[in-house]
Amino acid sequence: MIKMEKGTVIKIISNQYTIESELGEIVAKPRGKMRLDMAPVVGDVVNFEQVEDSYRIDSIEPRKNRLLRPAIANVDQALIVTSLKDPDYSCHLMNRLIFLVSLANVKPVIVVTKMDLVENSEEFEQEFEQYRKAGYEVLYSYPGYNDDKLKDLIEGKISVLCGQSGAGKSSLLNRLDPTFQLQTQEISKALGRGKHTTRHCQLHRVCDGWVADTPGFSSLDFTRLDTSHLDECIIDFKPYLNQCRFKDCIHVNEPGCAIKEAVEHKLINLSIYEDYKQIKEKK
Repeated sequence: MIKMEKGTVIKIISNQYTIESELGEIVAKPRGKMRLDMAPVVGDVVNFEQVEDSYRIDSIEPRKNRLLRPAIANVDQALIVTSLKDPDYSCHLMNRLIFLVSLANVKPVIVVTKMDLVENSEEFEQEFEQYRKAGYEVLYSYPGYNDDKLKDLIEGKISVLCGQSGAGKSSLLNRLDPTFQLQTQEISKALGRGKHTTRHCQLHRVCDGWVADTPGFSSLDFTRLDTSHLDECIIDFKPYLNQCRFKDCIHVNEPGCAIKEAVEHKLINLSIYEDYKQIKEKK
């Protein structure tokens, strides 16, 4: 009887799947039927077997979540890397990233970079305090800053890094783990965006956890996503859900809306609500 082994897919290049398992790192191919049905993605826990002198993936364990971009499964948290300068801070981009990962049932964590490059940091700290009060985890990271909290957060988890090109994702990973050699990117002053060097999705071992670096992007399209339950995914809204006059309230133009009342009383971050409203109005 062939013995079935279990492991986590940490890298995919073409049809070569690198799996971390009790046997160490092995390279396997999925069985033919699986490729047509549902191919594994990075982060999948798979069952595989040895067939002669090679390995074959037999099946995929049930996923707890899956991101489409990057194609990765079983993510514990998304580190939303938010730069304050080069590129400048954008609460709207950060909010949309929060929405995107929350819709995929992934915990958002805000990681603020380049605080050392701004003159008036207090103004930014007050803004991020709004997110912290709502229930989001907010961490800072820049050269010389104590990253122990961030290291503890990554340990034992699968994390995905996302954020605008040039926000400092690669530099952040290099600070967290000096042995980590991911090509860093320089800001192109002429274009105002980073020259990204990541070629494929891969999990990297960092601080006793797994981290995926993702291509940077500055715009997000929600038109093809099911945002019908977006209000339930937003931490700021949760204390006020199911308190509206109408059960089917979408918190845009309806009277007696508890969410809108909370916004008016400054109990909900105005920028979060504005971005939510904009997405709902485009549907």
